[in-house]
Amino acid sequence: MNFSAYRNWQPTPLMKVSLAMTMATPLAIAIQPSIWPWALALLIADQLVLTFAGLWPRCSWVGSNWTSLPPASAERGEIAITIDDGPDPDITPAVLNILDHYQTKATFFCIADKAQRYPDLCRDIVRRGHAVENHSMHHKYHLPFLLLNGWMAELNVAQDALTKVTGIRPRFFRPPVGLRNPLLDPVLSRLGLQLASWTRRGFDTIEGNPQVVLAKLLKNLSAGDILLLHDSNVARTHSGQPVILEVLPPLLDAIAAANLRSVTLGESLDGSWQR
Repeated sequence: MNFSAYRNWQPTPLMKVSLAMTMATPLAIAIQPSIWPWALALLIADQLVLTFAGLWPRCSWVGSNWTSLPPASAERGEIAITIDDGPDPDITPAVLNILDHYQTKATFFCIADKAQRYPDLCRDIVRRGHAVENHSMHHKYHLPFLLLNGWMAELNVAQDALTKVTGIRPRFFRPPVGLRNPLLDPVLSRLGLQLASWTRRGFDTIEGNPQVVLAKLLKNLSAGDILLLHDSNVARTHSGQPVILEVLPPLLDAIAAANLRSVTLGESLDGSWQR
């Protein structure tokens, strides 16, 4: 493994403490063997904290993580609607038509192997002014158990696939269900990707009542929010309608009524994106 390739990575304070503790513990035990139970307890506690940080989608203890838009974007009255798990030929076109009707932009976190299956649909997302970002190659739930090389392989192949389909290289990454581990951040740094989670989500993959989903998304709605919906793997209403299609129109009406404007994650940086 070529660790020098990650030399530009800047670990968080928690990661620095964890790395220092991991390197210092064997030396401390060699000098004073009797402390090994305490040293072992500290290492276990450290690993539990790191595990918790990785499994908490909105946590930034192990790396930079967008849970809201940059302050300048919020000051402009912007929010971001992000849509995961597509593209889906049965749902995404209808989502795009709703967004067109409201003249609203969204960020689609696409699964790369789906993008390869439906390249024209993925290109249509971009053609209509929306952004396509990286949601992994295969959307597997074992990703939090990957090591450095595993993360690199999964994200890099997804980057290449999405770039080939759309002609634009993704700048943001969202892991499936937001789950990760501390080894993701150096890979994001090397690939020039920014981790993005959300301010709130509607749980529309499991909740079939549009009013419940809408209430969750609109609770304390304010500038700078990042909202999460899905255009695939989505729950359906009693009539069989994908929840997102019932939620989007009243959501967009509420956003307009609050004098807010939905932009892509990239647009929120006003063209000056930089990790």
